[in-house]
Amino acid sequence: MVRLRRGTVGVRFTLLYTVVFLLSGIGLLGLTLVLASGTVSSTSPVGTPPAQDGLTTAEQHIRLLEDQLASVHEQQSRQLLAGSVVALTVMAIVSLLLGRALAARVLRPLRLITDATRRISADDLDRRLSVDGPADEVKDLADTIDDLLERLEASFTAQRRFVANASHELRTPLATIRASLDVAVAKPHPAAATVTLADRVRTQLDRVEHLLDGFLVLARAQHGVLADTTLVDLADCVGAALRERADDLVTKGLRVTVDVPPGTVVRGSPTLLARLVDNVVDNAVAHNENGGWIEVTGARGAEEAVLVVETGGQVLDQREVDRLAQPFERLGVERTGSSGLGLSIVAAVAAAHDGRLTLLARADGGLRVSIVLPGAKVPVTA
Repeated sequence: MVRLRRGTVGVRFTLLYTVVFLLSGIGLLGLTLVLASGTVSSTSPVGTPPAQDGLTTAEQHIRLLEDQLASVHEQQSRQLLAGSVVALTVMAIVSLLLGRALAARVLRPLRLITDATRRISADDLDRRLSVDGPADEVKDLADTIDDLLERLEASFTAQRRFVANASHELRTPLATIRASLDVAVAKPHPAAATVTLADRVRTQLDRVEHLLDGFLVLARAQHGVLADTTLVDLADCVGAALRERADDLVTKGLRVTVDVPPGTVVRGSPTLLARLVDNVVDNAVAHNENGGWIEVTGARGAEEAVLVVETGGQVLDQREVDRLAQPFERLGVERTGSSGLGLSIVAAVAAAHDGRLTLLARADGGLRVSIVLPGAKVPVTA
């Protein structure tokens, strides 16, 4: 029998059926008791009255018969009441079991619809419930969900097509502008103003391309497209990210401590996971104070892999820190030079890998970024 969870519609249906059944049984037993109370069972008097005439003898005989009838009637009432209690108890148990079975039977189509809908994700919106049966409320619900899935599929397809087309359409004019700048600067004896303007435009072009790249990565992570999954060692990703920012670390005088043991392996997209680690390290470097510190630690548990990046600095408001996982959210005016997509990309990539991102403002200043991802078993090589 299908188990009914506490607090669900099934439990309410069970209680409703039980109460209705019990009320009907109580009404029926009450009517029986009322009818039985008006009946008198006939019985033979105990012993034979003395054969004598007279009013006194007749009255005594009548009282004797009345006492016998009252005693028999009281005994029958007690038996009927006891039987009614037993019958009511049995009816309560039977009604509870019957109500539970009926509730499970009635709600079974809804459970099937719920399970099928839960298995449908953004990657298989082409699936449909396709519930067969009579044209009742359950089939109407299933058909409505199928229509919703069809609209969602069309919307997701259009969004992905737009992201892909926009990336190509935007990169083409950016490349053209960059090439025009290179041609202008490459001319013999370019004007100083031209060189200065070219440098400024190149800087802005780099920011636009970085922003565009962030949009594409964020869209890909949010859609959960993980076609290139393989084993990825987070220790290697951390090492590569720190090497890319070696010059910035030296320039700002940052002290870096790394304790990510080799074999901190997860399964996922190498491109997205590398970007996840890259963004976390970049955030720690770019938004750190001169002469500050960065501490990167990792751990591999039985089922999870954890990567933690901590930095020092000023004391932050936890309510503002919680907003950093949203796109275009920054802390303070010193962060206006960033795109505001760094940690939102980290959150999206972690979610796409069934992981989570936690941001914590440290009590003595700075930020603690914690990423938890499902661990993966490393195959043993002979």
